[in-house]
Amino acid sequence: MIRLTIVLTALAAPVCAQGTFSLPADCTAYLTVQMRSCTVSHHFTCADDPAGHQRRVDLDESGMTYSGEIDAETQWISSFHPYTGHSESLESSPTNPASLTELIETGVNDYDFRTLSNEIGTTRYVGTDRLTGKTMTIDGVTLQQTEYTIRALAPDGSENWRSAGNEYVGAQWRIFLSGTGNVVTPDDTFGTDDTPMEFILPGEPGFLSSSPKFGCNAVLSSWEGQ
Repeated sequence: MIRLTIVLTALAAPVCAQGTFSLPADCTAYLTVQMRSCTVSHHFTCADDPAGHQRRVDLDESGMTYSGEIDAETQWISSFHPYTGHSESLESSPTNPASLTELIETGVNDYDFRTLSNEIGTTRYVGTDRLTGKTMTIDGVTLQQTEYTIRALAPDGSENWRSAGNEYVGAQWRIFLSGTGNVVTPDDTFGTDDTPMEFILPGEPGFLSSSPKFGCNAVLSSWEGQ
């Protein structure tokens, strides 16, 4: 937990030199993704993390909006939301862990797990990812399309929110990439579109850019999710 706090603190106040996002010293970025929702994401690994773990940081025009860590099966290990100031971590023994391997090999993966947070308490996530059989090529990268459903439940079983839509699997990186979805809360219903528009590799122009490129002049709904 101490190491996690140090990394999150470093990421909460990133150094941006000439529009470039700077990672902690022991971390190496391998992919930048520009998305339709006025968001740019950076995917990276850190030397002190367990094997197979990856991290992601999202930025909008105002700065960092999300920081998260996943394992090799894309389980949510930890996350930090700067706008609300809360962090979450995965419980030690999930009832039904998320598994990217199962999704790729069988075409479907059901999951049921809880995250723990000092700020918002325990949240249970129940859902399904399913491959549609379609592939999409975006900026020269071939991705597998999924359809998903997910529900976030409070400790008393009441529903905090639910969402359904389509995402993408980048099997070469063992990550999920957001797509389009609809979110329902007790007070609202809205759509999201975080479809990737550009994939930028190390050495290419725009790699680790701190500035989103697409959709920033549009009126978009925002939601803090995975």
